[in-house]
Amino acid sequence: MAGKSSKPKRGKGKSSKNKTKKVVKDVDILSSAAMLNAHYICHNVPACLEVRGFPWPGSPKKKGKRRK
Repeated sequence: MAGKSSKPKRGKGKSSKNKTKKVVKDVDILSSAAMLNAHYICHNVPACLEVRGFPWPGSPKKKGKRRK
């Protein structure tokens, strides 16, 4: 049986011709839910700014985990 593979062939799935773009919502980082989340995650202002994407000047850089 030459030319046969051990894996069964699968048909291609139906593809949608009408592709919709994802709507990007503006996120309010000062909303009450975001503030409550920051309250539980961060312990001080520099930590809060770093989590939000604004690193504090002079803060030590985080080092990645070393794999053994």
